[in-house]
Amino acid sequence: MSEHQADILDGTTFMVCDRSGDIDASPDTPQGLFAHDTRLLSKWVLTVNGERLTCLSVDDVHYFENRFFLVPGRQDVYVNSTLSVRRRHTLDTGLHEDLTILNNDRRPVDLTLRVEVDADFADLFEVKDAAARKKGRHYRRIDDGRLVLGYERERFLRETIVSVSAPAELDDDGLTLKVHIEPHSRWSARLSALPDLPMPRGLERLTIPGRAARTGRDKQRDLLEWLDQAPRLETGWEPLRTTYRQSLIDLAALRFSPFLAEARSVPAAGLPWFMSLFGRDSIFTSLQALPFAPELAATTLRVLAFRQGSRVDDFREEEPGRILHEMRYGEMSIFEETPHTPYFGSADATPLFLVLLDEYERWTGDADLVRAVEQEARAAIDWINVYADLTGNGYISYERRNTKNGLENQCWKDSWDSISYRDGRLPGFPRATCELQGYAYDAKMRTARLARTFWNDQAYADRLEREAADLKQRFNHDFWVADGEYMALALDGDGQQVDALSSNMGHLLWSGIVEEPKAKALVRHLMSPAMFSGWGIRTLADSEARYNPIGYHVGTIWPFDNSFIAWGLRRYGYPDEAARIAAGILDAAAFYDGRLPEAFAGSNRSDTRYPVNYPTACSPQAWSAGTPLLLLRTMLGLQPVGEDLVIRPALPANLDFVALLDIPGRWGRLDAYGRGPAAAGVRGYHPAPQQLSAP
Repeated sequence: MSEHQADILDGTTFMVCDRSGDIDASPDTPQGLFAHDTRLLSKWVLTVNGERLTCLSVDDVHYFENRFFLVPGRQDVYVNSTLSVRRRHTLDTGLHEDLTILNNDRRPVDLTLRVEVDADFADLFEVKDAAARKKGRHYRRIDDGRLVLGYERERFLRETIVSVSAPAELDDDGLTLKVHIEPHSRWSARLSALPDLPMPRGLERLTIPGRAARTGRDKQRDLLEWLDQAPRLETGWEPLRTTYRQSLIDLAALRFSPFLAEARSVPAAGLPWFMSLFGRDSIFTSLQALPFAPELAATTLRVLAFRQGSRVDDFREEEPGRILHEMRYGEMSIFEETPHTPYFGSADATPLFLVLLDEYERWTGDADLVRAVEQEARAAIDWINVYADLTGNGYISYERRNTKNGLENQCWKDSWDSISYRDGRLPGFPRATCELQGYAYDAKMRTARLARTFWNDQAYADRLEREAADLKQRFNHDFWVADGEYMALALDGDGQQVDALSSNMGHLLWSGIVEEPKAKALVRHLMSPAMFSGWGIRTLADSEARYNPIGYHVGTIWPFDNSFIAWGLRRYGYPDEAARIAAGILDAAAFYDGRLPEAFAGSNRSDTRYPVNYPTACSPQAWSAGTPLLLLRTMLGLQPVGEDLVIRPALPANLDFVALLDIPGRWGRLDAYGRGPAAAGVRGYHPAPQQLSAP
């Protein structure tokens, strides 16, 4: 978000306002109070005696609360205001504003306070695209001392109910308060804007997620419990402690409870555009957070299994066994102007679902969940083998069937220009990106273990392992760019290599599909100046025609991308390179006060003393918040093996000591310690691995 804006969130409810606490939405300033993909307030502007307020400071108390310290009008060196205004915003089911005005003068004052209020009830897609498409009827009324703003379109009804605790004059455009304050005294009132979101009849498949309203004290207690349940971090590097704590807080903020999960939570993808359930994002975030908050993975698996595709639907790109991409609840989704009820246009969420299922069991020993979703897991394998193989060559590929508003690119780099040849041309469809094949290989190997160990199906396990071995052999032949010694970004619709040098090949390492002799060449490319900026690995090498350091997927650095690449480097035996990536990303986090954004520019670190912002990056974002967690796991070399936890630390040069205490898992709670080369006084120092068992 912009530094000129302030935001708070609570699950899928969030508010974006200016630094004075006002909402004054326009196409250039997508502010508002949002819940369930609808903007419930598009104007909330406070004036005192007709003057807007000037911000002195903003205190972000909690993710669900902020406070603004203000004075009326514009201030300069010749004027000292005798009035102070404090606004405290909190979210539960809607917005509560606690307004306090202090009279610091020796004379009494009479003030006219005005709050201008409006609600356009724009769908989040309308806000994002800056294009209003309203087809229903707006209305407003004054009802029992409350201002009701409403919107109705057939069975779709949304209302925002505005009230105030003090006597006020209400009209269609807001409310006015006449206030008298004695010398050196204060006046206070609470204003509220609460949504009324009745569920339309006949739309049970769109059941809106929610939770009972909780007080600020309840939320503080919940946050403290969340932080207390996570492993404790000890290190001498203060920025890492700050980043770790901020990551845990951001993951807490992004949690929401879907329809069937009751009090359990899954992570929403990110503020402001992606405050909803995303299959890929929730899976990646749950993988990152497994050693810290394994319950996220459990709920994510249950929810995605429940919503797994069961039919062929071209509009939603649904197919039997496919895992959803995105779930929305706004007007455009309900009236099928967009396909997000849910939308299944993701080629990677399905194999990643299987990867998460196996990794979750390895950490937690939760065999019951593995058995509970056996049929969904088998259906996911069938989708990989049947529906995802669009060309009959045994590879996962994608081509959208919804040509109106489906996604062209259905890998994690889902922008229109993310997949290209080295010379900048865009390939035809279907497209089989390299990392999809790695995910498929990993999914089959892991599902084979589950089938053999928990489903008592040796024949199925053997079959999956044969399929995985065949895929690995073919992949290493078909995707290998021999003259450059790297893996092609993709195969095009004709089976020809899409030869751009990209970060996608880094994901092949954590999947394990790369043959050992080829891994060294991939690592050399990933850590070369063309790809590694000093802050992290670029999405696209600076040698490629479409490279742009501030292009969404064509040159920026994505923290989550780097965390999984670093994890893969450890798998293939490159701890020093993994530590370099961890150091760069964590150094960048320090410049963002511990909150890594969705992405930042791919500019060389030698050219800038600080990471350069990507202008429209989401923040907080779930898999960016999860990045420091996976980097900690990678630096400490944490790996569950049977009933034990193996620890093989390899820290960056600037870290002398890291300890992670009370790591949850099938072993109960264990501690992990690592000393870096600075402490040992030896370059490339890697202590012998430890294997810890439950006490």
